[in-house]
Amino acid sequence: MSGTTTAAAGLRRRAAGAGANRWVVLVVLCVSLLLVALDATVLHVAVPAVTEDLKPGGIELLWIVDTYPLVCASLLILFGTLGDRIGRRRVLLLGYCIFGVASGVASLAQDAQVLIVARALLGVGGAMIMPATLSILRQVFPDRRERALAIGIWSAVAAVGAAVGPLLGGFLLEHFWWGSVFLINIPLMLVSLPVGRLLLPESKGDRDGPWDVVGALMAAFGLFGLVLGVKRLGAGEPPLGPFTVLSLLVGAGLLVAFVRRQRRRAHPLVDLRMFARPAFSTSVGCIVLAMLALVGLELIAAQYLQLVLHLSPLGTGLRLLPLTFAAMAAGLVGSNLLHRFGPRRMVVFGFCLTAAAVVTLTAMGGHDNPALLLSGFVLLGFGLETTLFGAYESMLSEAPQAQAGGAAAIGETSYQLGAGIGIALLGSVMNAAYAPALSSVPGVPERESRAAGHSLGEAYEVAGRLGGARGEALRHAAQGAFVHGLHMTLVVSAVLLLLGAVMALRLPRTMHCEPAAASPTAALPAPREETHSRVSV
Repeated sequence: MSGTTTAAAGLRRRAAGAGANRWVVLVVLCVSLLLVALDATVLHVAVPAVTEDLKPGGIELLWIVDTYPLVCASLLILFGTLGDRIGRRRVLLLGYCIFGVASGVASLAQDAQVLIVARALLGVGGAMIMPATLSILRQVFPDRRERALAIGIWSAVAAVGAAVGPLLGGFLLEHFWWGSVFLINIPLMLVSLPVGRLLLPESKGDRDGPWDVVGALMAAFGLFGLVLGVKRLGAGEPPLGPFTVLSLLVGAGLLVAFVRRQRRRAHPLVDLRMFARPAFSTSVGCIVLAMLALVGLELIAAQYLQLVLHLSPLGTGLRLLPLTFAAMAAGLVGSNLLHRFGPRRMVVFGFCLTAAAVVTLTAMGGHDNPALLLSGFVLLGFGLETTLFGAYESMLSEAPQAQAGGAAAIGETSYQLGAGIGIALLGSVMNAAYAPALSSVPGVPERESRAAGHSLGEAYEVAGRLGGARGEALRHAAQGAFVHGLHMTLVVSAVLLLLGAVMALRLPRTMHCEPAAASPTAALPAPREETHSRVSV
């Protein structure tokens, strides 16, 4: 009896501490997220330096870039549900350790194979960190209004990390070697690990029944195959290529088998009944559609700024900064918008505002228009973040606390899948509009026309080899074809965003807040449950 009483007292002290320090906990979680967001983009500017130093082959270079997001997306559900079972803080701290070690290995890599392995380990660490941050956030902010503000800050930090990554990477490359872009992770890890161990509360979900190891592996390999196939499509691989088709079929087959397995099990890895809740399933669909419509478009816009307007990489990054600042602003005011207008109107508004921004950008042409780009990117960033904020908050609030890790993993997986499919879809639209326009340029041989139809960068190379009037004609035709293709992708994106607005009409009209008494201390389990050492909120 005395042992149970002591355990109960310890739990109350821990829960009370978590409540008192919840904003400090948010800072720790945001540092974790900043780390993952930085690493997702910081390597982009270092690719030329890595290529010059390590001399990787074409396939190796592709894996150096893609291994991190591919492994991370594949393992989100596995580690999100594992955190629900063995403890979310434990998984997060282990993710810190793996991330730090992998960063050191990547920075000192002497060949492409070692760098690929290190990037894979970074993906493992990222998959541990991402769902754990959201599920712990769900735990320490039981009040929905406070949680909405916390999610807004969390999402603003994600926007900052994604934008700062290339700029920080460019600065480091000007002063140090390419491995320095990985070393920036280590000081953050050395601070986050002891601080997280000291301040972050531990929590677990439902511990009944065994953890479904087979189901977790099925989900991991299924997502790996599906994301790999989608990435190959986005890289321009033939849709009916044998490896691409095999990846997609194996991935989809394993995921279908995973769903059937979860429905049959008494204690499933992921409670699929969450998808029966309209708010949860609609939120997940909105995340997929938002990323589907915009990630591929962002890549094409970066090419437009560099290849059509001839801006430098740094100038391109600076032109895209207003998008990031607008996204930060939307995250910081998102809590007030959600409380005032409710999830339905907020997400519908975000989709419509983003669609309006995309339509505005169809006025882009072959000449620079800074005012148009500034207004379009500001509306785009604010609208996108408003949409994602409302969708993430609704999804996380709708999920039971015991399934917080699994729900967070589903949200992050939806984000990654939407991004990958968007790159493939909008890239295909771009190619379908771009290539035919170069099939009959006067004076340009058919072979050169076909080569120019692969990409605008290759068209410039062909034009340089041709020289004279023929080269200038090909260059002018390629620019016009690229701008036409960009307009087509913008139109398709706008249609997808409007479909998202229609989908968001299924979200709740108002924001249903938990009772004020739902604090970490008040929500402690009964003495019989306290022997499990679990904090319930």
